[in-house]
This record gives sequence, structure tokens and C-alpha cells, in this order.
Amino acid sequence: MILRVVGGLLELPVRLRSAVHVARLRSACRAHPSATLTSECRIFNPVGRDAIEIGEQSMVMCELLLIAPDGRIAIGDWCYLGPQAKLWAMAAMRIGHRVFVSHGVQIFDNNSHSLSAGERHARYRELRTEGRHLARENVAAKPVVIEDDAWIGFNAAILKGVTIGRGAIVGACAVVTHDVPPYAIVVGNPLRQVGESRP
Repeated sequence: MILRVVGGLLELPVRLRSAVHVARLRSACRAHPSATLTSECRIFNPVGRDAIEIGEQSMVMCELLLIAPDGRIAIGDWCYLGPQAKLWAMAAMRIGHRVFVSHGVQIFDNNSHSLSAGERHARYRELRTEGRHLARENVAAKPVVIEDDAWIGFNAAILKGVTIGRGAIVGACAVVTHDVPPYAIVVGNPLRQVGESRP
């Protein structure tokens, strides 16, 4: 009995930190009350709370990062976004309903950096000397769409401008650089279709 009480008291700070963390996450997005944002979740949102929407009964364990001023992420209902996944939006990212995003998945709607070596160095130099970027880097970005009922396997990478069709399955460690048809099963790098899923 005494051990149970002491154990409960020791867990209190951990539970309190977790509750504060989740409250901060919810203040950085518009999450349905039934959505779960776990202690592993990270949200970086300099755009504004309305720029990230999370639907009903979805579970988010991943990192959501918006790049100002235009980044947007919309996640539908009953989705699962696993730990160590990263969704980085400079334009827009729309995840449909009942989508499974496995652990370690990388989804980027942008190139992350300029194709110019000089511009990349200038932005890094600003960050190191000024603590922030003084000018916006010229980075290509195009929206990413993952339609309803898709499943993205662990450690897959989905790059800018891609649409994953309804019910499609992207195999583990695949690199997706072009659209995937509805209900297709795709694997590899380069990406190839190996079958069809079922509605």
C-alpha cells in the first residue's frame, strides 16, 4: 500500500509535464476534442493555430512543422500518424480520413533548401551569425495530398507535389516522387507498382 502511494507521488511530475506538453500542442493547432496528441508529438507552428487541423479520433505521435508564411496541414478523421514521422509543410499538406502513416515516414511538400549553393550558404550564415534568417530562401514547394484509406509504410519518403490515391499502400522505405493511383500497392526506389489493395 505504501509503495503504491509513493509510486503514485513519483509519477505525478511526469504526468503533469505530459499534461502541460499536450495542452501546449493543442494551443498550436485546431484539434478535435476526441483527437489524441501524445507526449511524442511535436508541433512547430509559426503561422497560426488555424493552419493545422486535426480531425476526430485521430492519433498524432509525429512531428508537424509549418514553414511561414504559407504552410498548412489538414489531417482527417480516424488517422494514425506514428512516432518519428515528420510532416513539413511550406505550401499545403492534406491527409484524408482513415489514413495510416507508419513510424519514421518523411513527408515534405518542399525541397527544404534552395538549389543555389550560394543562397544555401547565405541563409546558414544568417542563422549562425544573426540567430535567424534575414531573407526568405528560394525553395520549390508543391502541395501533397494523401487520400482516404491510404497506408504509408515505415520509413517511406513522400516528396513535393505527390498525390497518393485512395486506398493505396506505399511499402516500407519507398521513395514517392510521383502520383500513386487509387488502390495501388507501390514499393521501392525507383517506385514501382506490385499489386492492388482492396476497398
